[in-house]
Amino acid sequence: MTGAEALDIAQDGIWVLLKVASPIMFVGLFVGLIIALFQALTQIQELTLVFVPKIIAIFIAMMVALPFMGQAMAGFMTRLTVHIVGG
Repeated sequence: MTGAEALDIAQDGIWVLLKVASPIMFVGLFVGLIIALFQALTQIQELTLVFVPKIIAIFIAMMVALPFMGQAMAGFMTRLTVHIVGG
């Protein structure tokens, strides 16, 4: 395996990582922003108000995005396996 092939595999792995993690990260960011805006408007500074809705929203986002995440990771593993078998 040459250095260029190793870099291509690493680059593909990073892209898969970004595709898999980004939906959940965006949901967490959006919910956190909405809750921060709510806290700023109402001046309620309860710490648990941030964590509970964010955990619930991320859990729901994972349930929705899990088929996509599994498909992306399975595709990467298939490409990697084909590359390993091919020599």
